[in-house]
Amino acid sequence: MLASSYPLLDVFFSMIWFFVFVLWIWLLISIVFDIFRSHDMGGLAKALWLLFIIVLPFLGVLVYLIARGGQMHERTQASARSQEESLRAYVRQTAGGSTASELETLARLHDAGKLSDDDFERAKAKVLG
Repeated sequence: MLASSYPLLDVFFSMIWFFVFVLWIWLLISIVFDIFRSHDMGGLAKALWLLFIIVLPFLGVLVYLIARGGQMHERTQASARSQEESLRAYVRQTAGGSTASELETLARLHDAGKLSDDDFERAKAKVLG
């Protein structure tokens, strides 16, 4: 009985509207994250953009995408790069030990004759640089 009162085309349009709604929510969340990720705006500008997007969502999103949408990808990449560098530094610190211990190991290998002077200097520059 329900199938006869809700045709297949209406089901299709309902699915399209559902996916448009999901995309709208995703866009709003992306813009809010971009506002807080942006380092070139002060706190007041961030608050005003956020207020504009909350009070007038359609107009706010449209204006934000026109005004600042071109750099959203760049800010996302910079944030990802920063997170990756932080992770690499943490892994180096946790797994690799300290710079002093690496230099001590190099000095022991050099004193034992297992590293030539050139190899020792190259490895030392790599550890320090």
